[in-house]
Amino acid sequence: NLLIAQMISLKRVQQSIQTLIGQILSEATILKYVMQRHHTLAAWEQSAIEQLLQMPAMHVDETSLRVDRKNHWIHVCSAGHITYKFLHPKRGLAAIEASGVIPRYGGVIIHDCWASYLSYDQCGHGLCGSHLLRELTFVIDSNNYAWAANMKRLLQETCAIVAKRQSKRLTENEYKNLQKRYRNILTRGAKQLPPIPLRQNGKRSRVAKSDAHNLWERLKKHETAVLLFARLSYVPFT
Repeated sequence: NLLIAQMISLKRVQQSIQTLIGQILSEATILKYVMQRHHTLAAWEQSAIEQLLQMPAMHVDETSLRVDRKNHWIHVCSAGHITYKFLHPKRGLAAIEASGVIPRYGGVIIHDCWASYLSYDQCGHGLCGSHLLRELTFVIDSNNYAWAANMKRLLQETCAIVAKRQSKRLTENEYKNLQKRYRNILTRGAKQLPPIPLRQNGKRSRVAKSDAHNLWERLKKHETAVLLFARLSYVPFT
């Protein structure tokens, strides 16, 4: 608990135990306890993975962590009461393949639209609503685009409606109406966004797109994944 959960240094763990019980435990003894726990959790780990693979929807994400002064990544897969974490030096496909969960999964993964997740076609995809709302808020605050405000309002209203439903989804006609409103907002948004200018040095390539352009294109390209929470009862908004 002190070393792993509380992330206290080995030296401080020694000092804390000495304060508690009046005896000093060697570093080797403490690390042996950790290794014993590591081995006893192996069976649980395999069981957890098998249970995750049976879930209709699963949340996936990754976050950085320093290990021996080098950057590593904790890859997370969670559903229901199970949270599986996998540590790897890489963030991309090599780590996802090594974890062995997403490549074997056939349900819907909920994520932040990272390209490595989208490369898996055997499973469904749902985009996290919290990420989208945060980006829309930024675009509204920085550019005051009406389309972004309308899109944010549409997603929030739909989320509230679905949350109150016992079925946790829209009817077929309601979903078609949602699609129509969603596409109309993006159509109006395309007119509000300024054109991407050519580079000034004479090259034919265009300059980097703005955050608003990138968000608009992502919403247009991944409409099904954005709105999946309104269509399937087991897919959450966030």
